[in-house]
Amino acid sequence: MPRLVVLLSAVAVLFASACGGEGSEEAKRGSETGSKGTAAGETAGREIAAKDFDRSLFDDSSTTIDNKWVPYKPGRQWDWKGWTEEDGKRVPHRIVFTVTDMTKVISGVRAVVGWDRDFSAGKLIESELIFLAQDKYGNVWHLGQYPEIYDEDGELVGGSAWLVGTLKGAKAGIHMKAEPRPGAAAYSQGYAPPPYNWDDYSKVYKVGQKTCVPVRCFKDVLVIDEFEPTKPGAHQLKYYAPGTGNVRTGWRGSDPEKEVLVLDKVRHLSREDMAKVRTVVREHEARAYVYGRTSRAKPRGAEGK
Repeated sequence: MPRLVVLLSAVAVLFASACGGEGSEEAKRGSETGSKGTAAGETAGREIAAKDFDRSLFDDSSTTIDNKWVPYKPGRQWDWKGWTEEDGKRVPHRIVFTVTDMTKVISGVRAVVGWDRDFSAGKLIESELIFLAQDKYGNVWHLGQYPEIYDEDGELVGGSAWLVGTLKGAKAGIHMKAEPRPGAAAYSQGYAPPPYNWDDYSKVYKVGQKTCVPVRCFKDVLVIDEFEPTKPGAHQLKYYAPGTGNVRTGWRGSDPEKEVLVLDKVRHLSREDMAKVRTVVREHEARAYVYGRTSRAKPRGAEGK
């Protein structure tokens, strides 16, 4: 059996055995320290915490992501360039993120399918689908992801998808608050238990900042500190400009995986390019067994067909 099939088959078995009731290490240790969870729909947008996730928070506009810090309009593409530090050396790094015109129902919520590609020294090392939805209050939620890993020869060697409502213990998280506030408690971006080990948190670090990148200079920039509780001292900083999104990535503390990225290009894809993107999304889905437990992603406008 080919190596890729073996790897993805192993993922399939793991998903099949893991699906079931709720509960996670995140829930056990109280992920939203310092915040007060209330019933879904009874809280102001900025007070919503990851543990408040419920389908009642969302309406038919969940795929319209117009949060000013992450304006994810279908067809928009961001291209960041910079470097990562590996074994004491700087390696050229590039990330390209595309908002597709595909949507997918996850745990009863229709989400936008985002496509993220990660290049190291000019070679594709990871291609990932990420699922995002905006609630009625303007908070953008992260509902799961499917990354695929490539080796140095460009060969796909495996992937490990996790989605809320499909994997036991997986939890939705907040990708971006509607009203990020300095001094507010850190919030979960989502949680996937071992062996997936996804447990990222965010906290407002600074507001009202200025920064210049190849695209142009920005003001009123929001800086978000991203970290994992199990990796003390390692913090990634992401800079968000209103109406544009992420324009810079840096770090603070003792992060051994230092990464610096600046926004090099922003563009809107043509119809022809979007058709190619849809093909890639469908190919991704065909390789992930977990999609057998959910309906396939569909182009916008075809959701009810």
